Amino acid sequence: MAVRKLERLVNLLLMLLSARRPVTVEQIRSVVPGYDQDDYDAFRRMFERDKDELRDLGVPLRTEPLDAWGDEVGYRVPRESYELPPIDLAPDEAAALALAARLWQSAGLADASASALLKLRAAGIDPVATAGIEPRVAARDAAFEPLLAAVRAARAVTFGYRPSYADAAVPRTVEPWGLVHRHGRWYVVGHDRDRDGTRVFRLSRIAGEVRPVGPAGAFTVPDGVDLQAEVAPFESDPATGTAIVRLAPGAAWDVRRAATATTEEPDGWTRAEVPIGDVDKFTEWLCGFGPDAVVLSPPEARAGVVERLRLAAR
Repeated sequence: MAVRKLERLVNLLLMLLSARRPVTVEQIRSVVPGYDQDDYDAFRRMFERDKDELRDLGVPLRTEPLDAWGDEVGYRVPRESYELPPIDLAPDEAAALALAARLWQSAGLADASASALLKLRAAGIDPVATAGIEPRVAARDAAFEPLLAAVRAARAVTFGYRPSYADAAVPRTVEPWGLVHRHGRWYVVGHDRDRDGTRVFRLSRIAGEVRPVGPAGAFTVPDGVDLQAEVAPFESDPATGTAIVRLAPGAAWDVRRAATATTEEPDGWTRAEVPIGDVDKFTEWLCGFGPDAVVLSPPEARAGVVERLRLAAR
């Protein structure tokens, strides 16, 4: 939509919202910037288009008679019909929004997420604070955006994949059912057409471009499929030790859930004992929580986090 047209529509809406009684066409023409055409017929055509557009957007623009005979009409937007009712999110609804905010951190959805969360906060609702969930999950893998689009369109994709047992990438054709985030990594779960079975692929192992195959709506996700359960054994990392981590108040909830024991400290922080297996994987996961998670031990895990954060700062 052109900037001038958008400004004109906003100005028209503001005038109709603030009017205590219906306003005439002449009043609108004289007050609203953008309706200053010399040709009255051109103004009326523009005004009629703008009315239709506001109504298409859901604005309850009303036409009301100004006299008992209905010879002259005016326009207004009742504020009580236009304004949203109070927003009251249940805990599970707030949790769903907070989890969605994690996904929205990806570049393709960042603007939409910022706008949606800003509107909710303006209405007095902070879904992230309400749910108590840490909404900071990055989607840095290049395969994320095309896979997300394929999941939403139910469209098969093909890509090269480097499994842990091979040096070279092998071609895969997959019907992607969904994306799952676990311990700092993204995975796609779906039906592998070449192997005729359910498979899990780590996005960081996808090589090259993810290309769509065939039409949208080519498959349906099986009923009752549990994407998290499919990823869990693939991502399993047997614990060989315990890390001691300090967690900021109300933050790093993924770490809290993974902890086997927690202790509340006088300064409000939480001391957590977290099982640890692969040190590199653990440090990469923990770095995602930034200053809200401080590793105390073991020394190699603490050193790994410090080094990663130093590299990020550079």
